[in-house]
Amino acid sequence: MKRLSRKEALTLLKSADLLGLGAIADKVRRKLHPEGVVTFIIDRNINYTNVCINKCKFCAFYRDEDSPEAYVLGNRKLFNKIKETIALGGTQILIQGGLHPELGIEYYVDLLKSIKSRFPVHVHGFSPPEVCYMADKAGRSIKQTLETLKEAGLDSIPGGGAEILSDRIREQISPKKIGKDRWLEVMEQAHRIGMKTTATMMFGSIETPEDIIEHLDAIRRLQDKTGGFTAFIPWSFQPLNTELGVKSEELRVKKRQRNFKLQNSRTLNSELHTATAADYLRVLALSRIYLDNVPNLQASWVTQGLKPAQVALRFGANDFGSTMIEENVVAAAGVKYRVSIEDITGAIRSAGFKPAQRDMYYNIIKKRR
Repeated sequence: MKRLSRKEALTLLKSADLLGLGAIADKVRRKLHPEGVVTFIIDRNINYTNVCINKCKFCAFYRDEDSPEAYVLGNRKLFNKIKETIALGGTQILIQGGLHPELGIEYYVDLLKSIKSRFPVHVHGFSPPEVCYMADKAGRSIKQTLETLKEAGLDSIPGGGAEILSDRIREQISPKKIGKDRWLEVMEQAHRIGMKTTATMMFGSIETPEDIIEHLDAIRRLQDKTGGFTAFIPWSFQPLNTELGVKSEELRVKKRQRNFKLQNSRTLNSELHTATAADYLRVLALSRIYLDNVPNLQASWVTQGLKPAQVALRFGANDFGSTMIEENVVAAAGVKYRVSIEDITGAIRSAGFKPAQRDMYYNIIKKRR
């Protein structure tokens, strides 16, 4: 199958028959993973702080430093969470947080060293916005910062903070966050020093199909250069409790009550086009076809629920993500799906696949019956 061009991808995203698109993605998945195994990982999302200066309009998790709900996780709680994760068969922690104005790179180095000195666990942590914030505060380059974190015990980097890799959209939904180029720079530098990373995309807010293609193309281009992405994880925006969701609802009310007319559909004065399950499957399938150089595609039961994630296994996904012993960011937006290992393995089996527990690098740890 020849590589899709951006123009061809845009046409498919806008107008392809959904089931036909899914069938093509499933064919790509079978070619990449002919053994019929669907993987998952047992890990825990640990958010070390919810204080963040970025105040993204799509985020329901962050708090101001002086908020009564603000916190920085203490070592005792952190260590207890890791102990529980390992006791449940976990092999990895995903550690992320907000951009706290009082935390410097020394905090992160001490955090990593304290974890690694106590636990045999893979640390998948610190998204590109966090890495850039550490680097800027310390007056270091991104490469120097990553080398320091790696030496302290950081094993790999999650794809958080990507949202949509279009600066036009980022300026509207997260104007204080790093731009597209810096996000990509962190990932490229991580790959250059031997660290694997994942890539993500949050869609279903105010972006256009063209923005989605721009995002996918940026990931594909960097993967062509470095080969450092292990997986791609698209997920849909959850508007509840977010500034972006509130603004959109206020405008909908105005339109109903006063025949309010929107002036510009490409600003925050536009209404959200929140993604449906069908939209999710369409974007997922196109991602599998377009990202021909990224080996793994992850289904998102965290935002979609168990059944749509199960359907995603026939729309190109070969991984069921994490058991998510703990998850706080999506939950803050009012979405609180919870599944057990048995739920995941049962969903995989009933979809016609063989479940297997993996690590961050997609090595099989244990086959599940």
